[in-house]
Amino acid sequence: MNNNFEDIAFNRRSIKVFDENVKISHEEMLEMITKATKAPSSVNMQPWRFVVVDSEKGKDTLRPLVRFNTRQNDTSAAMVVIFGDMQCYEKGEQIYSQAVQEGIMPESVKTELLGLFMPFYKNAPKQKMNDIVKIDSSLAAMQFMLVARSHGYDTNPIGGFEEDKIAAALGLDAERYVPIMIVAIGKANYESHGSVRLDAKEVTQFI
Repeated sequence: MNNNFEDIAFNRRSIKVFDENVKISHEEMLEMITKATKAPSSVNMQPWRFVVVDSEKGKDTLRPLVRFNTRQNDTSAAMVVIFGDMQCYEKGEQIYSQAVQEGIMPESVKTELLGLFMPFYKNAPKQKMNDIVKIDSSLAAMQFMLVARSHGYDTNPIGGFEEDKIAAALGLDAERYVPIMIVAIGKANYESHGSVRLDAKEVTQFI
């Protein structure tokens, strides 16, 4: 395990081709996803949902949907497809009840918060919910990439795929599950290089 924060955060690279001999067990994948889900989310609704595509059949399904990213699909240990659940509020009772059971939240606070947030989530316009789940799930995606690096793996965030087809192709309700991004994960088979960033002064204002 790599616990060097600066190395994890600042030496991450987007890898396009991976060592095809590297595999990741489902146990380790679940461990990394567990760590990724420590990311923050609006009122802790945790809208992220992960589909791990690591079988030959799964990658065959994914290949025509990632036309410009087939190298990652074919060489990575897995393609982790991250969705945002537009009905994430259905797990609100479960999440808040667990917080009560673990002594994190009083029952009275749980009742008050669910009374405030559940009507908002259930009645929010589709675009508003879309924005919420995309922001929250993107935080989990970034955390997953950093966690992967701490486990010794490389990643590549992918936004170029058939957004209107991918949910149904993977057996999900396309109306409910919004595709966020795909994270290819494995170990690089080449020496990667860094990339440039704009100076902080160019992208920052102090008011």
